[in-house]
Amino acid sequence: MQQRHTDIINLVNEKGRASVGEMSNKLGVSEVTIRHDLNKLEKEGFIRRVHGGATPHNTDNVSHRITVNYEHKRKMAICAASLVEHGETVMIEGGSANALLAKELGKRSDVTIITPSSYIAHLMKETDVKIIVLGGLYQHESESMVGTLTRLCIKHTHFTKAFLGIDGLHPNTGFTSRNMMRADVGVAILEKGAQNIVITDSSKFGQVHNTPLYQFDQVDMVITDEDASLEYVNLLEKHNIKVVK
Repeated sequence: MQQRHTDIINLVNEKGRASVGEMSNKLGVSEVTIRHDLNKLEKEGFIRRVHGGATPHNTDNVSHRITVNYEHKRKMAICAASLVEHGETVMIEGGSANALLAKELGKRSDVTIITPSSYIAHLMKETDVKIIVLGGLYQHESESMVGTLTRLCIKHTHFTKAFLGIDGLHPNTGFTSRNMMRADVGVAILEKGAQNIVITDSSKFGQVHNTPLYQFDQVDMVITDEDASLEYVNLLEKHNIKVVK
């Protein structure tokens, strides 16, 4: 993917809606070029074309979501991987930032990853990392397992750290998710009482989605990016959550 296409995806996701003229001015190319780019990116499922511009494509496709704020997510993944000790067994719940964490851990051979994400398991196929994939009902777009069987599998596994994702964080609602079934899996993971670490870029701060996720007192740490506002850092720290950025 061209850097300009990545920049367009980031701009659209950050603003919620971006006009062709705005993208043309910001990226220093003609409006004709931007329109061609938008047509290509919509065809590939990264954005949605609207009159005069584009809006985000609300997709659970992990490959697509990884491209949004990629550099932030890569740095967060490196930070999270540094917390995993030799011989440790960790749960990686799913999502784009967590997929990049798995890739970082794939450079090692001294850890065990438990995950409901077949996408993450597939990333690990050329590595020496031990992978335990949870069973359950397969969600096609997110490539993740959900449902009663997944909860049962979580109940019968043991891990010392859990890395989780979110779709939104707001002072009035706390952590929220766009998907009720995956939210249920996240709640089951938190019930195990491991060290619970949320990895999320700061674009999720201020967003509210339909399904409640975690209570503030269930989360031990949030790994985010350097653009995280002081307002949200203070909110998390007020609830005794360590913020790393």
